[in-house]
Amino acid sequence: MNSLLLQADVQDFIHSFNGDSTKLAFKGSPFDGVAIQELLQQIDGYKKAKDKLPSYHATQRIYYPPKLHIEQSSSETTAKYKASLVKGKTLIDITGGLGVDCLFFSEHFETVYHIEQNEQLSKLAAHNFKHLGKQNIKCIASDGITSIGANNYDVIYVDPARRDDVKGKVFFLRDCFPNVITHFDELVSHSNTLLIKTSPMLDISAGLAELKFVKEIHVVAVENDVKELLWVLQKTKVSETIVLRSVNITKEKQEVFSFELDTPSETTYGTPKKYLYEPNAAIMKSGGYSHISNRLGLEKLHRHSHLFTSDEIKPFPGRSFRVEQVISYQKKEMRTRLTMNSANITIRNFPETVAQLRKKWKIKDGGNYYLFFTTQLNNEKIVLVCRKL
Repeated sequence: MNSLLLQADVQDFIHSFNGDSTKLAFKGSPFDGVAIQELLQQIDGYKKAKDKLPSYHATQRIYYPPKLHIEQSSSETTAKYKASLVKGKTLIDITGGLGVDCLFFSEHFETVYHIEQNEQLSKLAAHNFKHLGKQNIKCIASDGITSIGANNYDVIYVDPARRDDVKGKVFFLRDCFPNVITHFDELVSHSNTLLIKTSPMLDISAGLAELKFVKEIHVVAVENDVKELLWVLQKTKVSETIVLRSVNITKEKQEVFSFELDTPSETTYGTPKKYLYEPNAAIMKSGGYSHISNRLGLEKLHRHSHLFTSDEIKPFPGRSFRVEQVISYQKKEMRTRLTMNSANITIRNFPETVAQLRKKWKIKDGGNYYLFFTTQLNNEKIVLVCRKL
């Protein structure tokens, strides 16, 4: 860490720079003692923080790490959500990184331990916590597993690294670092509650096969983009039931749908009616379609189509549409009834791609119509012409 980067004139330059970084790189640093690479790192970090880490962006004298650490960190949106799941006196984050999760855990715990084996990143996090006004976070530069020692904590949090020098990105827990599966017994011997963040690409059934004591699984999406799977494990949990909660966080609201795994629920099927419903990305990841059908009183178009319908409008965790036409996917029908030049196209359980359909039927992107190319219960291919509610 170069302390000269924190001088007022350098900070002003970083925060006000909106030019071409490439040109600045060739021009060189305008400040003595500050290398151009250091300056560009801070400019890049400050820009990335605007949307992802607004608390950092709004705070003076923040020191930003190389961009990989920012890319791998939680956003403030997801960090706030996961912090709401646990509380107590002590939490240890054995994969501290930039420290965004610890920043929000500190609002729910008396003491938070930020463990990061990269000494420079640990110092950087400690510096930032100080300027963010957090006094109850203790930063320790150490290996996460060994740092636990003989101590017990209310919660142990781990976000295993999902990169491997040989395999590149990995998605199974056993391939991540630290290996939670190998060290599982040790972890649960020092805390009743484990909170584990995994890749959104991890198959939920695969995670259940590897982990014990699972109490809750949270599928977290931001603006309909799944960002994290969160696993809450409690070795003293009373019920064998596992709750799966899908949440889609938008600027306006949280769309939440929860159900119990392995609890029987029947799906009702039917043909397209007045309204069509498309589940959000978190629902699509978590499944639970039979619970949606049963609880919300909706009919599913087909086992594999994942679209729902009803004659009366229902509140729904996803997008809702009014169905204006149901067109059989036959040449004559399509040429006669599909008359718009532009539309938004979605495929669900359909053999052609969006690009193929646009080219085939000469439909440009955009407009007020939404076309769902899908398969209904009798395996007939259809097009639903809709307007968004």
